[in-house]
Amino acid sequence: MAGAQSGAQFFQQVFGGSWITQGIWVAAELGIADLLSDGPRSAADLAEQTHTHRDSLYRVLRALAGVGVFAQDAEDRFSLTPLSDSLRTNGSLSQRPFGIMMGAEFHQAWGELLHNVRTGEPGFQKRFGQPFFEYMTERPHRHSVYDAAMGAFGLTETQAVLDAYDFGAYRTVVDVGGGSGVFLTALLSRYPEVRGTLFDLPAVADRARAAAPPESGLNGRLRVEGGDFFASVPPGADVYVMQHIIHDWQDPEAETILRNCWSAMTPGSRVLLVEIVIPPADTPSFGKWLDLMMLLVNGRERTEEEYRRLFSAAGLQLTGVIPTDSDVSIIEGVQAE
Repeated sequence: MAGAQSGAQFFQQVFGGSWITQGIWVAAELGIADLLSDGPRSAADLAEQTHTHRDSLYRVLRALAGVGVFAQDAEDRFSLTPLSDSLRTNGSLSQRPFGIMMGAEFHQAWGELLHNVRTGEPGFQKRFGQPFFEYMTERPHRHSVYDAAMGAFGLTETQAVLDAYDFGAYRTVVDVGGGSGVFLTALLSRYPEVRGTLFDLPAVADRARAAAPPESGLNGRLRVEGGDFFASVPPGADVYVMQHIIHDWQDPEAETILRNCWSAMTPGSRVLLVEIVIPPADTPSFGKWLDLMMLLVNGRERTEEEYRRLFSAAGLQLTGVIPTDSDVSIIEGVQAE
């Protein structure tokens, strides 16, 4: 009986997790944390500001307050907590874009996981009728939310990556698929002798230029270039970095990206992938669950041996897997001899 009870408690917590995600999504989409920046407000006031149903909104906020996302006082007013402060649009490490992304398109795609398992067809494509990146490219507003979410997601691991790897030994870095430039800006800020190129799709590059403060205090060391990494990448850099890029693709597409890096490299250049490396057997890993999300969009997380084979197919030699103080590792490669 004790085992059955603990099993019931476990599944109750697990199933409730998806409900919390949806509640956070509602609050993120409506900008509730922004509206609470100046102090506590009632659900009625918030409903008027967001053009929503007062009782329904109250019940969502009450539930979120029960898990610490908001605070609820004796007068039924809601206020920010450290958790909801991170849902403010301009908050430090804002999680609002990630909350929107996880609760909207991705939540719907998760509902197609069984179809994905039965057929091999990506759940996202089944739900929305087109591949993930095609869907995003045709919807610039949603793509910008995705870029911001990935920037915040990556920022939590950026310092760990910079602590684990000495980029000061190089002079030029290309951040391939670098999105809004969060990682590259942090790298250049730490290493004042390094110059960097942020390389991504033209529309993404345009958004990065528009969002970046003038020069970002980097004295002209950061340039932004638009292009398609399936065609080519900027040549001649010392280091080509890809943070959560290769995991977006199956092996044939990933090999194409890596081979284009190979073509652009010079003797002594490095390719660095910032990815979660799947551990063996039943070792617990966040990456094993992230891999299921990638399954939905036709990507995949990989083991060290799978990365070794992928590098070899692209003409590269895997020279090391460097752990960091976060979930990700740095997978290093050079041109094979």
